Amino acid sequence: MSDGEPDRLHGDDATTTVADSHGHAPRVRPPGDAVLAAPVDSIREIPVTAAVPDDGLFPSAPSPASPTTSIPASAPLSVPDDPADAVIAAAVVPHDDGSPTSAPLSLPGDAAGAAEGDGAAVVSAGSRGVVAWRVPRMWRVLLGVARLVVMPVARLRVTGDVPADLRNGPIILAVNHIGPFDPIAITAACRVIRLAPRLMATGGLFRAPVVGAAMRAAGHIRINRRQADVALAVDDVAAALAVGSHVLGYPEGRITLDPGMWPERGKTGMARVALATGAPVVAVAQWGAHEVAAWGGFGPTVRALCRALVRRPVVRVHFGRQVDLSGIDAGVPGAAQRATDRIIDAITEELRSLRVDEPRLPRYIDPVRPLSVQRRHRPSA
Repeated sequence: MSDGEPDRLHGDDATTTVADSHGHAPRVRPPGDAVLAAPVDSIREIPVTAAVPDDGLFPSAPSPASPTTSIPASAPLSVPDDPADAVIAAAVVPHDDGSPTSAPLSLPGDAAGAAEGDGAAVVSAGSRGVVAWRVPRMWRVLLGVARLVVMPVARLRVTGDVPADLRNGPIILAVNHIGPFDPIAITAACRVIRLAPRLMATGGLFRAPVVGAAMRAAGHIRINRRQADVALAVDDVAAALAVGSHVLGYPEGRITLDPGMWPERGKTGMARVALATGAPVVAVAQWGAHEVAAWGGFGPTVRALCRALVRRPVVRVHFGRQVDLSGIDAGVPGAAQRATDRIIDAITEELRSLRVDEPRLPRYIDPVRPLSVQRRHRPSA
């Protein structure tokens, strides 16, 4: 399994073939055994020793009063002090009809014995088990590198946070897109609050010789815009959320061309994923990164970077509230657009607090950025 490939949960109806970490011949394990599904060169057994009822690894359904299921310290999964190194997990419990569903896990801070290596890890016991996505080493390194890149060209100010009750499960971070430098700024901000989300990024980055290899190694999600298979990205994001990942993306789908640099009317892909999976969406606003790098062109970009090195503009990132998507029925026509409008409304509201002294037009105007009002967002009633 590659770093970017979705994890798989092995149920008790399947027979699993496992190769050990020493390269010995594969062997067949009977159904119901605990198995770690990871890259072949690091596959090994993980014993599950959680003290739970006699009828299985987890209760048959999560208690309404307790939305998370806890694993005691004897369970062999670890959560380091730095959440960027943590294993993000979800408990898999069956519906009444036997089909699996997932619920967030609350892992104790002193649990010991983490799985080795990067990428995916799956522990299963029959039809119930733990599905975990481990943050790849490459992404942990790049989070730190982003902080170093931002320091000489900007003064980063991060406010807000992601609530503790959302950190243990899958979430979607919806961010406004204002310039080519803001992915680096938002990555640095995530490092500040100790989050390691998987980025939804344009396919062009994955095709670049060096950057593409780094994106794949970091476990990010490819979005092939304006191509026939762009709809497949919805399934890829849903698969990432199913294993407890945090996912970050731009609902606008491009750098805003609005003259005031306010969020444009969004694409519906993120909303469709949120409605289909039930993953909470958190609005994130940023402002100031447009002063660091120009919209396009080598000369304008060099001039903007030189200016930023001297002036070090303030780049603000605010992690805001959870978007209220209640009352939207995914089966009703137009639901995805209504959910998208609510997401853009929430981002816009968070952005207002970051640019109180620039309510209409930005103080800094990028001379090479094109302007358009064709996708101007109109706040929903």
